[in-house]
Amino acid sequence: MTIEQAIEGYKKYSGAKSLDAIVALIDMDGVLYDSMKNHTRAWVKLMKKNGIRCTRDEFYLYEGMTGVDTIKMKFREGAGKQVTDDEARALYRVKTRYFSELGEAPVMPGAVRVLEVLGTLGVERIVVTGSAQTSILDRLDADFPGLLSEKRVTALDSARGKPNPEPYLKGMAKAAATASQCIVIENAPLGVQAGHAAGCFTIGVTTGPVPERDLYKAGADIVYPSMDALADALPTLISSLRNARPA
Repeated sequence: MTIEQAIEGYKKYSGAKSLDAIVALIDMDGVLYDSMKNHTRAWVKLMKKNGIRCTRDEFYLYEGMTGVDTIKMKFREGAGKQVTDDEARALYRVKTRYFSELGEAPVMPGAVRVLEVLGTLGVERIVVTGSAQTSILDRLDADFPGLLSEKRVTALDSARGKPNPEPYLKGMAKAAATASQCIVIENAPLGVQAGHAAGCFTIGVTTGPVPERDLYKAGADIVYPSMDALADALPTLISSLRNARPA
């Protein structure tokens, strides 16, 4: 998929009158941090301790869903048990502890470059995540000093997590921007679905085991193999988006 093909496809299905690309709505886990390995380990430990069979790879597919929703889904499907919101929140606190015990997840290679390039292009950078884990949210300002907006959307801000578009719609509202003024950067199918459903030009990045084809299937307009590859492409991509004529 070339940049030109991606933009033409977006214009056709969105009917956008202009593509300003002045705001980037950016996922956190698997995009800014190489944290999904630890998340999947923590999820499997929680589920196995509660007698629920699962694999690490399946949690890459649930990424973007809130922790409470993930727990309710897995207990319903894996144990035939309906978990209340309070029970799910208590279990999520246990999962959060397991995640923290694994140590700090590193910054994703290329993430700083992506944010720096976006900044030089005059693009506001807003985190939109399905996570509520303070152990990693509290690191954002220190790990990316001056590179992220203070505006932020987390699991605490949305009643419905990804793949519902609500998190990205809230990010757009915080930026006072329209869908055609925003790009979404995601690594997971559910996040891509949410960005696409919100009407944004959605960029997939294959930073984990989910293949490129699954991100396209979920609605990605274009997919890059790494954050460094995205950083290399951004000047041309943003310029092309801003110069695109209406469909």
